[in-house]
Amino acid sequence: MKLVTIGFINVTIFDVLDILVISFLLYKLYFFMKGSRAVQMFFGLIFILILSVLVQIMNMSGMTWIFQSLRTIWLVAFVVLFQPELRRMLTHLGQTRVMQWFVKVGRSKSIDEVIAACMELTKRRYGALIVLTRDTGIKAIIDTGLKIQADVSSELIVSVFNPRSPLHDGAIVIQNDIIEAAKCILPLSQNPNLEPYFGMRHRAALGLSEESDAVCIIVSEESGAISIAIGGIIQKNLDYESLRATLNEAFNIEPIRSN
Repeated sequence: MKLVTIGFINVTIFDVLDILVISFLLYKLYFFMKGSRAVQMFFGLIFILILSVLVQIMNMSGMTWIFQSLRTIWLVAFVVLFQPELRRMLTHLGQTRVMQWFVKVGRSKSIDEVIAACMELTKRRYGALIVLTRDTGIKAIIDTGLKIQADVSSELIVSVFNPRSPLHDGAIVIQNDIIEAAKCILPLSQNPNLEPYFGMRHRAALGLSEESDAVCIIVSEESGAISIAIGGIIQKNLDYESLRATLNEAFNIEPIRSN
């Protein structure tokens, strides 16, 4: 279906859709690269792409031949250079509500690692504050901490909250199965009706859960008790089963049923 004619070019609805999809993918890729060194390489690649188009328009046969010869190499280089960002983008797309409507999630390795870490933190009486993001972005919170960008593992989480670790103060933020940052500063809840015995970790977890849809897990340093804050409501004294059930519900994960 032709929409408009520009010179000798007929623009159809499929052309517009094609441009919109490519623009969206480039935007999402830039979003996941923003703030990292990869963004400089991304702009460099865009510059080379624009240059290749210009040399074709100007009929520079030599340069055109060089760019066409390197086309396959560029594709491989793109995948190699931006592998972490591409993985994060695909993970994010797979966790959207639209995709979850089509595909039921059976298990999340990150959730397993977080639960295992909480059990170990409880046993060692290490205080901890763990933030798991959902749909609402909390980049401003991530920027207050120290960037880590490592795969989620219970060992790493426990080591971060070791009292002798320089990173144990503040929260860690987990986004798209990646520990984005540690030592993050969360906003404190201003609710005047909070329990008087709530410490800074509980108030910080509630504060963030009031401002976003993030799931905040607190491990008490004094008692080892596990609490979880979602939507400005805190659930206290969770054991292994109740913590798993709460996280499964929060992230739309189907529990494993025994035969």
